[in-house]
Amino acid sequence: MTHIGFIGLGLMGGAMVARLQDKGYDLTVLGNRDRTELDKAIARGATEAENARAVAQSADVIMLCMGTSEHVEARMRGAEGVIEGLSPGKVVIDFGTSLPGSTKELASEVAARECQYLDAPLGRTPSHGREGLLNIMGAGDKAAFDKVRPIFDDLGENVFHLGPVGTGHTIKLINNFFAMTTASAMAEAFAMADRANVDRQSLFEVMAAGPLKSGMMEFIRNYAVDGQVDLLFSVENAAKDVGYYTLMSEDLNAPSIMSQCALSALESAKTRGDGRKMVPEMVDVFASLLQKN
Repeated sequence: MTHIGFIGLGLMGGAMVARLQDKGYDLTVLGNRDRTELDKAIARGATEAENARAVAQSADVIMLCMGTSEHVEARMRGAEGVIEGLSPGKVVIDFGTSLPGSTKELASEVAARECQYLDAPLGRTPSHGREGLLNIMGAGDKAAFDKVRPIFDDLGENVFHLGPVGTGHTIKLINNFFAMTTASAMAEAFAMADRANVDRQSLFEVMAAGPLKSGMMEFIRNYAVDGQVDLLFSVENAAKDVGYYTLMSEDLNAPSIMSQCALSALESAKTRGDGRKMVPEMVDVFASLLQKN
């Protein structure tokens, strides 16, 4: 069975590793500062590597699930990086949300080692990752994608091949820009209802009766009305993704217009010390900003 190297065992990465172990894969793992998920994986039989190069040397398929392009680049490059440990025929997969330009550069460096680099950002939550129900937005060489497709199918319910390398990250950034713009707008709508002495649930019922109704709208409603957080995605991660979207748009010589309001709101929340709060809690940020003087 394919030996997998996995780098980045946070909440999502840890859930994916547990799923892969359930499916019988042998894993070599490498974490970062928080060892919670790493130690769980080791207790179930995974081998801990000394560095990313050792992960690549030991595995047929190397997976990264990290927070930023900078983190991915740091694990890929250098004397102790993944690229240094590659031998011909291996496949490297970036499951994070990265800048398409960075992805294409890394793919070129991996190709020079006669290996393939795929971007495969994820949709849904760690609980879906644990159950093998992720949305996987794969892109890159089709033969390499087909080679690892059985592993994708063990991890995901909806698995896509979207085109050449970088396409998955492009689509993920567009998706997250739209999602976080919608979430921010809905959070302000509830805060504005407060200011106008309008009941939040009444506002929601009217909005949900028309074409505005969406899963994202309901995530924000569940917190605004019931105090329930269903969307476990932090404000700082949302700001990162929308920021990456704006950088991507600039690289395309098509500066984004609509992302600027969402990015401003999310960055404002970070400045206030609310970066680690979840996106539905942006309702409280807007309520504070719009409160009467």
